Amino acid sequence: MARGSKNNDNDPRHAPDSVLVHSGRNPQDHHGFVNTPVYRGSTVLIDSARELEAGDSRYTYGRIATPSSDALADAVAELEGGAKGFVTPSGLSAITSSMLSLAAGGDHVLITDSIYKPTRHFADSLLSKLGVEVEYYDPLLGDGIERLMRDNTRIVFTESPGSQTFEMQDIPAISEVAHRFGAYVLMDNSWATPLYFNPFQHGVDISIQAATKYIVGHADAMLGTITCNERSRDHIEKGLYALGVCGGSEEIYLGLRGLRTLGVRTRQHWSSGLEIANWLLERPEVARILHPAHESHPGHDIWKRDFTGATGLFSVILKPVAKERVHAMLDGYRNFGMGWSWGGYESLVIPFDPSSYRTATEWQAEGPALRFHIGLEDVEDIKQDLDDGFARLRGAAQA
Repeated sequence: MARGSKNNDNDPRHAPDSVLVHSGRNPQDHHGFVNTPVYRGSTVLIDSARELEAGDSRYTYGRIATPSSDALADAVAELEGGAKGFVTPSGLSAITSSMLSLAAGGDHVLITDSIYKPTRHFADSLLSKLGVEVEYYDPLLGDGIERLMRDNTRIVFTESPGSQTFEMQDIPAISEVAHRFGAYVLMDNSWATPLYFNPFQHGVDISIQAATKYIVGHADAMLGTITCNERSRDHIEKGLYALGVCGGSEEIYLGLRGLRTLGVRTRQHWSSGLEIANWLLERPEVARILHPAHESHPGHDIWKRDFTGATGLFSVILKPVAKERVHAMLDGYRNFGMGWSWGGYESLVIPFDPSSYRTATEWQAEGPALRFHIGLEDVEDIKQDLDDGFARLRGAAQA
């Protein structure tokens, strides 16, 4: 278990659900209260001038660390199998801080073409402005990425499955090549959560979570985490200190609260999501689904080899249909909200088209594309909502 947890014996036989409950907390440090309290503060009083000048107190300033931020960072790092964890204000800030901590002018950075769009915006604007050369690569390259590697390649940024389009990357193969060239492998691991993919067992140096999503789990806080191996931890620690990046105290508490139920929630998301994906695949309006845990997915074998579970996020490609009919379908949903993010208890849907910003690959789809997040509603209610939506898509009158 993590430092400070109830059973501090580092026994690898502890199941993830038990780690979720006990990691990153020690009630005896807080008068027996089960949850780590919310530490709000900037100033930390130091006992002596010698200790103040030495700067070796466990806590020195609220921006650097608090018992609350340590509790969440330690818990996520233990779940992912990393050496050190950090908390940031959002998933995007975890991504940008990690890259800024490693890359410098003159470096070359490789980023999967299926990356989260705001990550692409950061790379194309700020990172490039700082003199870092950014190159996008086909997410399906695997060890073929070797032909893109250079002596100055500093970072290979991965995301598996890919954002919106769900390409599965061969992370072990990519990592092996990247490390031969001395590069760091970063991964946005938000879809799988710390439960369903262990990045460090597959060669990743830095794992990033948009904790806003499944870890918080209730769509009520912005939060990110960075977990490092020993090779990268010093770079990230110094980078975060220089950038002044830290998570908010209330958001950290919500992240800790959500973490304790992550296992039961993700199992329900996984089960309901796969059931809905199977149901959608039988619909005459649907051309195909993009769900890594489904046998029809081109990357299913990689998912089966490397992942231990799935969550509730996947995409659907419709057969050709007019946009106004798709809008009619979406506008009438009762259980599906339309909005950004995912990972909360509620079901969500958005239309998407990445064709305008892909550069290394070409997005081709039979018809309109929709990304669904299947929440915790009753699965039969979700099916009925979708069925009514397909009636609107066809232009059928409804009672």
